[in-house]
Formats: sequence, C-alpha cells, structure tokens
Amino acid sequence: MTELEYQPISFKDVLIEMKDIAELMVDLSYSAILFENKDIAHEVLNLEESMNQLVYQARIQSILGARRVDEAESMSGMLQVAEAAERISNSASEIATIILKNVKFPAKLRQELPEAEEVTVRVKVQENSQIDGKTLGDQKLQSTTGMRVIAIRRGISWIYDPGRETRILDGDILIAKGLDGGVVPFYQVAGIDVSDAEDEPEDAVVSDLDRAVALMIEMKNQSELAVGLAYTALLFDNREVADEVLALDSRMDDMRYRLDLWILEAAKRISNVEYLRGLLYLSSFAENISNAASSIVDVIIRDIEIPPVFKRIVRESDEIITRVTVGGDSELIGKTLREASLETVTGMVVLAINSNGRWKYHPGKNDVIRQGDVIIAKGRRDGECRLHRLSGRKNPDADAECDMPN
Repeated sequence: MTELEYQPISFKDVLIEMKDIAELMVDLSYSAILFENKDIAHEVLNLEESMNQLVYQARIQSILGARRVDEAESMSGMLQVAEAAERISNSASEIATIILKNVKFPAKLRQELPEAEEVTVRVKVQENSQIDGKTLGDQKLQSTTGMRVIAIRRGISWIYDPGRETRILDGDILIAKGLDGGVVPFYQVAGIDVSDAEDEPEDAVVSDLDRAVALMIEMKNQSELAVGLAYTALLFDNREVADEVLALDSRMDDMRYRLDLWILEAAKRISNVEYLRGLLYLSSFAENISNAASSIVDVIIRDIEIPPVFKRIVRESDEIITRVTVGGDSELIGKTLREASLETVTGMVVLAINSNGRWKYHPGKNDVIRQGDVIIAKGRRDGECRLHRLSGRKNPDADAECDMPN
C-alpha cells in the first residue's frame, strides 16, 4: 500500500480529480466484466490507490481551510461530496477484486450489458482508417460519434483515461463508452464495416435469466443517472433535482430487493449457483453508487452552503454538466430526442428536461423538444458547444470556451 503524504494542492483540484477517477473506475469495472479482463480489473485497483491519496489530501485541506464556523460548515459539505466519490471508488474496487478472484458472471449478463443506456464497446482500429494517426483532441470522437474512449490497448500495454494528446494508431484496441446511437458511427471511423462486427456468443451459461438481467441493467442505468443528477443538483442548487435523486435511491432499494429475491428463488432451479453470485455483487455495486449520489444531495437537503468553487469543480472535470434553454430559432424544436440524435451529434447525454415547469428525468427517445425547454446534459466541453449552438441560446458558463476558434 502506498504511504500517504501531504502535498500542497488546492481543495478544488483534489475534488476534480476525485470525481474523474471515481467515474473512470465505474466505467472500467463494467468493462472488466463485459470483456472478462483481469488487466482492467488490476487498473481499477491501481486507481483506488490514487483515490486513497486524494481522500487524505481532501481531509487535510478541509481542516486547514476552516477558520470560522461558517467556513467549517461550507467545508463539511465539500468533504461530504469527496467522501461520496470515495464510496463509489471503493465499490468499484470491490468489483475488481471479485473479478480477480474468478467470481463468475452469467454469460447472459455480458451479452446484455451492451444494451444498457450507456453501452461499452471494443473496437480494433484499422489501417488507414479515419482515426489512424490522429489524436483524440483532433478527432473529437465524443462530440462526433457520442462515444468516449476510456482505455486503449496497444500491444500488451494499456492506456487508461487517455487525453486529448493521445494519438491513435492502427491495431489499437479502443474501449469506448456512450449511447447506443453512437456505436455505428464509432465503428465506421475506426474503419470497420458494421456488418463485420463480431457477434456476441450465444452460449449462455445460465438459462432463464431474462428477468434478472433486465433488472440488473435497469439498476446500472438508474445508478449512473442518480450520480449525474446529484452533481446537477449541486451545480444549480436545485432542490427538485435533489429530491429526484432521493426518489431514485428509494426505487433502487426496491429493485435490489426484487433482484435478490429472484436470485434466491433461482438458486432452487439452477445446479451451478456460482454464476448467480456475480449478480449479487453487481446489484450491491449499483446500490452503493446510488447511495453515494444521495449522500451528495444531502448537502442540499440539509441546506449546507455550497461554495462557489463547486461550480468550477464540475465545470473543469473530464465530463462537464451543462444547462441549455431551447430558443425560438432552434432547429431542435418539434423533434423527438431520437430525431435530434443529440448523443451522436453532440456527444452529450441528456439527463433531464424541464418542459412547462415540469421536470422529466431520464427522458425517452420519443419525447419531443419544445421551445423554452430546459435541457440538462453531460459530456465533453466541445460537445457542449455544439449543443448550445443547436439550442439557439448562449450560456455564460460555456460562452468563453465555445467562442474560441477550433
């Protein structure tokens, strides 16, 4: 275990890195399950060491930064957000540990994981493809395909959480995450004919898992939505969104109960119960993420002051959260989310829409965008610029970046 040592660094920078690492660990944990890859599981544990160091820094900074009672209260809220990120990372490391201990997950689950709200894909870059030799910054994959590269395997080496300057080479194996609408464009820029994509194996180890797998995928989607909405609630100091996070957590408890009950019943019918154990671990993982999201919004529920620096934390992290209002001249008016294809065109994931004063969280593809709607979305900064241009409105938070030349 790495020895902890205090380093002079701003609390803001510590929290930004904690948020980014926690989100990356969740992505890599699901990827390790999907691809049955112990190398990725080991990297999750390596990131856990980095998180431990950051937690130590956060605690020291919170002690050094408070001189009065009001400052201490504000700092306690920031520390609570930091501890939520730590809880998420701890849960991800638990998943990595059980993967390394050869705990089995049903083949049916691995087949269905790509059908989750945000899918994970594995693509080999072809020679002379559109992205061969380009950097991720040059290509802007997330804002053009809706897919974000979270890891690259080059030969026997791995590059995790690659940055804008990371160059893609033919033969690289890209692991990317995004909405399902971006899968085909992502395959195409990698030089792969979609018809040539490998089919998932059909030999499910455990039969009759449809109900459990569908419920597990829904728990995954709900837990990730809860985290996105939790940071949204803090960013915009919105009690309504905070209440929705608490409601999601309550629904998550119900889903965990139903899944656990089904697994206990299924154990009577299945000879090899080892393949059910992975589902129990994974349902606990999703519930822990949802609980951490509730801990984040507890800062709002208890009226703890949110310091202005928090807005900079969310705005400067790898995945930012933005809010746009659909203007009267927007080309989005009258289109469904499916027709607008925002995830593919901008790379932004729509978390919620406020229409006529009413919030709809986790909107469906058939929901229609109307003038005056407020859209909450998360994604990369260049995708945010595209979303604001499509909406026909400007955002003070994004104007400085979006007005810069490409």
